[in-house]
Amino acid sequence: MGDDSEWMKLPIDQKCEHKLWKARLNGYEEALKLFQKIDDEKSPEWSKYLGLIKKFVTDSNAVAQLKGLEAALAYVENAHVAGKTTGEVASGVVNKVFNQPKARAKELGIDICLMYIEIEKGEAVQEELLKGLDNKNPKIIVACIETLRKALSEFGSKIISLKPIIKVLPKLFESREKAVRDEAKLLAVEIYRWIRDALRPPLQNINSVQLKELEEEWVKVSSAAPKQTRFLRSQQELKAKFEQQQAAGGDGDGGDDDEEEAVPQVDAYELLEAVEILSKLPKDFYEKIEAKKWQERKEALEAVEVLVKNPKLESGDYADLVKVLKKVVGKDTNVMLVALAAKCLAGLASGLRKKFGQYAGHVVPTILEKFKEKKPQVVQALQEAIDAIFLTTTLQNISEDVLAVMDNKNPTIKQQTSLFIARSFRHCTPSTLPKSLLKPFCAALLKHINDSAPEVRDAGFEALGTALKVAGEKAVNPFLADVDKLKLDRIKECAEKVELVYGKKTGAAEKKEGKPVAGKTPALSGTAGDKEIKDAASKPGPQKKAPAVKPGGPPKKSKPAAAAGTGGAGAKGKKGPETKEIFESELSIEVCEEKAAAVLPASCIQQLDSGNWKERLASMEEFQKAVELMERSEMPCQALVRMLAKKPGWKETNFQVMQMKLHIVALIAQKGNFSKTSAQVVLDGLVDKVGDVKCGSNAKEAMTAIAEACQLPWTAEQVVAMAFSQKNPKNQSETLNWLSNAIKEFGFSGLNVKAFISNVKTALAATNPAVRTSAITLLGVMYLYVGPPLRMFFEDEKPALLSQIDAEFEKMQGQTAPAPTRGISRHSGGSGDDGEEEEQEDVGNDVVDLLPRTDIGDKITAELVAKIGDKNWKIRKEGLDEVASIINDAKFIQPNIGELPAALKSRLNDSNKILVQQTLSILQQLATAMGPNIKQHVKNLGIPVITVLGDSKNNVRAAALATVNAWAEQTGMKEWLEGEDLSEELKKENPFLRQELLGWLADKLPTLRSVPSDLLLCVPHLYSCLEDRNGDVRKKAQDALPFFMMHLGFEKMAKATGKLKPTSKDQVLAMLEKAKANMPAKPAPPAKASSRVGGGAAPAKFQTASALAEDSGSNTMESKPDPKKAKVGGASSKTKVIILFCVILIQLHEQIE
Repeated sequence: MGDDSEWMKLPIDQKCEHKLWKARLNGYEEALKLFQKIDDEKSPEWSKYLGLIKKFVTDSNAVAQLKGLEAALAYVENAHVAGKTTGEVASGVVNKVFNQPKARAKELGIDICLMYIEIEKGEAVQEELLKGLDNKNPKIIVACIETLRKALSEFGSKIISLKPIIKVLPKLFESREKAVRDEAKLLAVEIYRWIRDALRPPLQNINSVQLKELEEEWVKVSSAAPKQTRFLRSQQELKAKFEQQQAAGGDGDGGDDDEEEAVPQVDAYELLEAVEILSKLPKDFYEKIEAKKWQERKEALEAVEVLVKNPKLESGDYADLVKVLKKVVGKDTNVMLVALAAKCLAGLASGLRKKFGQYAGHVVPTILEKFKEKKPQVVQALQEAIDAIFLTTTLQNISEDVLAVMDNKNPTIKQQTSLFIARSFRHCTPSTLPKSLLKPFCAALLKHINDSAPEVRDAGFEALGTALKVAGEKAVNPFLADVDKLKLDRIKECAEKVELVYGKKTGAAEKKEGKPVAGKTPALSGTAGDKEIKDAASKPGPQKKAPAVKPGGPPKKSKPAAAAGTGGAGAKGKKGPETKEIFESELSIEVCEEKAAAVLPASCIQQLDSGNWKERLASMEEFQKAVELMERSEMPCQALVRMLAKKPGWKETNFQVMQMKLHIVALIAQKGNFSKTSAQVVLDGLVDKVGDVKCGSNAKEAMTAIAEACQLPWTAEQVVAMAFSQKNPKNQSETLNWLSNAIKEFGFSGLNVKAFISNVKTALAATNPAVRTSAITLLGVMYLYVGPPLRMFFEDEKPALLSQIDAEFEKMQGQTAPAPTRGISRHSGGSGDDGEEEEQEDVGNDVVDLLPRTDIGDKITAELVAKIGDKNWKIRKEGLDEVASIINDAKFIQPNIGELPAALKSRLNDSNKILVQQTLSILQQLATAMGPNIKQHVKNLGIPVITVLGDSKNNVRAAALATVNAWAEQTGMKEWLEGEDLSEELKKENPFLRQELLGWLADKLPTLRSVPSDLLLCVPHLYSCLEDRNGDVRKKAQDALPFFMMHLGFEKMAKATGKLKPTSKDQVLAMLEKAKANMPAKPAPPAKASSRVGGGAAPAKFQTASALAEDSGSNTMESKPDPKKAKVGGASSKTKVIILFCVILIQLHEQIE
C-alpha cells in the first residue's frame, strides 16, 4: 500500500490503525464526521471503535493526534459504550497529550477528561489525574492540576472527591517548579471556595510565605455559596433548573436555599492526619507507671499527656494504657497524678472519639467514685475526663455503672454523679432518652432531691430539670407523681434554665443559624470555644453560640459537619448516641501565633522548631507547664495545637519530644474547650500506625478514645474507610481486628452496618490472608448483633469464601452478643409490665433497624407494574424477575414500594402456578428485606397469601405457608389476628385452606401471651370446621381448639355455641370440655408472674385448673376486668397460698379422672 489510492479504499476503522500518518489523519477526520452523524447512542457502530479510541489520543504524529483527540471527544460525548474506555483513554491523555507543546492538544485532553466525568466516570478520571501528579514531567503535573481545578469548578465537590486531592496538595506546594506551585495555589483557592475553613488544617504545615499568599487569595473569594455549572447525565433535572435560573437573570433569592443545600458540608476532621501514639510511649512506660516514686509515675503520665494532645489519634489497642490510667485515677494517693491521669483519659477520649467507647464502661465507675476528692483541680480534671468519655458512648451503655454509683454514701460523689447525669442529658433527645432509661434515673434522682446534703439536692434538681426539658412533661411526670409541689416547681424552674446541645429554637433567624453553610463551621459550645470563634479573623460573621440542631434529628444524611456524632447511621435516632459534634472555625496561622504568644513563654515558641531535640524537649516542658496553669476560659485550644503542629509537627523524629507534644495535646483537650477543628489532625496517622508492631496497640487505644468523642459508629466508618484507602495489608487487618474488639466492648448501638460492607468486601478480596481472616472475624462479631440478614450482603462471594463466612457464622450460632463493657445494657430492671416488655422487644428489632434501608419506590415504575400484569406470562415472569433483582440488589429496603403490593397481589391468583410460586418467593424476600416495617402491608398483601393456602397443589400451599411464616417472624401476630380478615378466610369452605390455616394458628397461638379480642370472630367458623365433612379439617380444628380456649377462656367459647343447632351445640360443648382438660400452658410473663396467681393470670403450669376454678374466664384477651379476680387479687399472701394449693389439687383430680 505504497500510494494514497490504496489506503483511501479502506474502511474508516482500518484507516485509523494504518501505519501512514496521513491515512490515520484521514481516518480520524472521517471518524469524527461519522460520530457526529450517528443519532443512536446505542448503535452497534460505536462498538467497532472501542479498542481504537486510546490510539486516537496517543497518536505519535502531532497533526494526526489533534484530529484524533477531536474524534475521541465526539466519541465520548455520544457513544453509550464510551465509559468502557475511561481508564485507558484518561491514562493516554495524561501521559501522551498533556506533555505536547501545542496548547490545543492540552485543551482537547482536558475536555475529554471532563466529558468522561459528565458521563459518570469521574472516579476513574480522578484516579488517573492523581497518578499524573507523580509524573516527572512538570508539564504533565501542571495539566493534571488544571484539569482537577476545572472539574471541581464546573462539577462541584459533590462529584469531585476532595480528600485525595487535599492529601497531595502540600506535596505540590513543595515542588521546585514555579508553574506547579502556581497551579497548586489556584487549585487550593478553588477548593477553598467549596469547603472554606476545612482546608486550613491540612495546609498548616506548608511554607509560611505560601500560606500567607493563600490567605490573601482566600479573603478575595466570594462569600456566596458556589454552584455546580456542569451536570452529569443523571442530573438533567438539575441542569434544566439551573438553565431556567440563568435565563431568569442569574441568582434569584428563591434559589438560595437550594443552592446552599447543594453544597456538601465537609468535616474538617476527615482531612486531618491521624497520629499514632502507642509506639511513641517510652519503652519503660509501664514500669515507670508502677514505680514507687511519684516523680517517676509523673514522668510516665506526662509522656502520655504530650501524646494524647494530638487532636486526632490513630486507632489501636489502648486497653493496657487505659487500664494503667484507670488504676492511677482509682488508687494513686497523689492527687496531682490523679488529675494528670484523668487528663490523659480525656485526651484519649477526645482524640479517639468513638473508638474509645469500648473502654468507657471500664473507667466511668472509677472516675465517678474518685469524685470523693474535693480539690478543685482534681474535680475539674475528672469532670472533663468523664464528659469527654461520655461523648464516645451512649447513656444506655453506661447507665448501669452510673446508677450503681448513685447509691454511694459520699455526698460529693452523689452530687458530681447527678451533675454528670444532667450534663449527659443535655446531649440527649427524646428518642435517646426513652422510658426504659428515664425510669431508673428518675427513681435514683428522686432519692437525691430528698438527700440531707443541700449540694446533692441541688444537683438532683438540675438533673431532673434537664430530663424534663429533654423528654417533656408527658414522659417524665409519671415518675414524679409522689413529688410535692414545692419540689416540682423547683424541677420546672431548673428545666427552664437548661440549654440543650440540641437546642429547641424557633424563628427564621435561629433556624438558619442551626444550618451550617459553606464557610461557616459549627463550633464547640463553651466560653473558650466561643471566644476563639469571635476572635477568628477568618470567620465571616459573628457567631455567639454553637448552632443547634432540632430534636427531630440531624439535618441531611450523615454529613459529618452537620451531624457528626449521629454515626454513619445517619438519622437512626432510636439507637446510638446523638451527641452533637460541634466545631469552631479555622483560625489563620497569624491569629494562632498571636494567641499562642499571649499565653506561652517567648522561649517556648522560639524553640518549637529548633534543630536540637533537647531544645525542642525543653520547649515542650515549658509549653506543658503553661498549659497546666491556664484556666479553661483563657486557653486558645486551636492556637496551641497549631503551634504544636508547626514543623516538625507530627513528623517529629525524637520520641521523647513527640510523647510530650502529644501529652500536651491531651492536656489542652482536657483543660480547654477542645473542638473538633483542633482534633482534626490525627485520624489518618492513627490508621497509618495501627499495623505497626510497636505502635499498633497504642494506635488502637487512640482510635477508641476518638470514638468516645465522636461516637463509635462515625469513627469506625472513617477509620475503616481510611484503612482501605491505603495499600498496607497490616493496617487493614489490624483496623478490622480493632473494630471487632470495639464492637464487643462498646456494643453495636448506632453502628451503620451497610457503611462497612464495601470495605469488608474489599478485605475479603484481598490477597493477604491476614486481611481476609480479620474481615471474616469482624463478620462473625457483627453476626452476633445483626443475625442472618448479614449474610445477604455476601451471597455473591465465591463459594470457597462464602463457606468460610458460613463457618464463622456457625461458630456464633447459639451465642448471644456479649454484655458490652462499654455498650448497651441488654437487660432492664426486671418487670412484668407489658410496656416494659415491648421496649425489650424493640431493642431486638432495632438491631435490624441499624441496617440502612434503600428506597426502591422510584424503581417500581409504571412500566414494571404493567409488565407484571401483562397478558403474556413470559412478560409477567420478566417483570417478577426484575422485582426480585431490585430487592436482591437493595438487600434492605424501606416500606415505600409504590404500586408493587397491588401488582403482586394480582399475581397470587395467576393461572400459571409457577408465577404464583415465584410471587410467593418474592414476598418472602420482601419480608426479609423490609423487616418489621412489612407489618403495614399485612392487610393488603399478607392476608391474600393466606388465601393461597387453599390452593389444590401441595407445593404452592407449602410455599404460601413458608411466606406467611416469614412475614409473621417480622411482624408478630397482632396484625394478623386484628380485624375480620382471618375469620373471613376461615369462613370459606375450602378444606385445604381450613386445614392449613388452623394448623398455622395451632402453631402460633401457644407462643402468644395475649391476643386481640377479634380472635373471638373466628370461633363460629372454628365450630363449623369441627363438623366439616373433611376428616383432616375436623382433626386440625380439634387440635386448634385448646389454643383458642387458652386465650379466650372456656366461658366465652361455651357462650359462642349459642347460635349452633341443638345437636351441633351438644357435640361442640363435649369437645370444649375435653379441650379444657388438655388446654396448654400459657407463656408466662418475663417477671412478676407468680404474684398474679389470685388475679386470673395463673402460672402456665396451673392454667387448666385455674380456668376451672374461675369458670374459665378470659385470661389474656383485652377485655373488662373480672370483679372476682380483683377481690382475690387483694387477698393476703396466706390466702394466695391456699388458692394455689387448691388449684393444684383440682388439676390432679382432673388428670386422674
